[in-house]
Amino acid sequence: MDDAVRLEAQAVGLMKDGDFGDNAIRVNQSIVALAPQNDRAWTRLGRCLMEQRRFDDAIEALRTALSLNRANTVATNLLNEVRKRRAMTPTAAERATTGFTTREFAVLETHAPADACAALRSRLELLFDAVNATAIATRIVETRQRQGAPSTKLFHANSCHAGDAGHIYAFHHGGRWEPQFNLGWFAPPSMSSCMRIGIGFNLTAAGRDPDREDGQERALRYFERFQRSVARSWRNELARWMAANGGFIQSGAQPASTSLQPEQGVDWIVNCRHPAATGWIFVGRWLFMERSDDAAILRDRSALARVVDDTFRTLYPLWLAAYTDAS
Repeated sequence: MDDAVRLEAQAVGLMKDGDFGDNAIRVNQSIVALAPQNDRAWTRLGRCLMEQRRFDDAIEALRTALSLNRANTVATNLLNEVRKRRAMTPTAAERATTGFTTREFAVLETHAPADACAALRSRLELLFDAVNATAIATRIVETRQRQGAPSTKLFHANSCHAGDAGHIYAFHHGGRWEPQFNLGWFAPPSMSSCMRIGIGFNLTAAGRDPDREDGQERALRYFERFQRSVARSWRNELARWMAANGGFIQSGAQPASTSLQPEQGVDWIVNCRHPAATGWIFVGRWLFMERSDDAAILRDRSALARVVDDTFRTLYPLWLAAYTDAS
């Protein structure tokens, strides 16, 4: 029996015994050294490395297996699994951060949105607590209380919601049918890893919310007020703020409209004639992980909370006009 055949039999036996330790790694490494086209050995090696928490090495082995055999479903499934495990296992540097790093966005990318909400719950709630402690959050809550809203803080522990794949979001408590102070997180396949902070309008009647028809009509009235306020006194100021702070609009299921200049984005808001058909309209600041300055803000909860505070404070008068103007 030649070495390759003997090693293959040994590797299969170790796998059947559930042994993915150092010996199994050495055996499969010997096989791929003798037969580098053996995608099964690369797959077994990837599994062993994953079980040893050597995630980067496992990914490399599994990618090699798939490069040799795209139909290798075992390697495909293992690659998805190792990516999830790596996302859930922070490095020492990541454990020292308090905000959102590549790890948190990887969790969002590799998990169903509801599972991502659960996995990131503690980090989200710490951000909510930091935002709730700001003066502008107190002011918003007091404004809503004067309008009859019962809430006592801006964001609650259950304020995070699952969106489409690669997307979770939060809006102020009780704000489903209102101009929403909105936070959103995105990862592929939704869009590149980023976060939005600003004012949004959910103008659909979708979901399980009560009074959906009346609620949609109310949301549309708020958006009409918002348009009037922008057109009357905020057109230039909003465009200037967007230009200085990475501000973009978002409409429907589309990504942030980064191709539109701020003036064009503001004009789009003012001239939108079919908001119900658009469904979702947002304006605010965006932070992109691919930008080093934005990434530094995202990974530091205190810095991120300050940006949320600054954004909400700046947009508060516009929100107030939409929320309380009865004209």
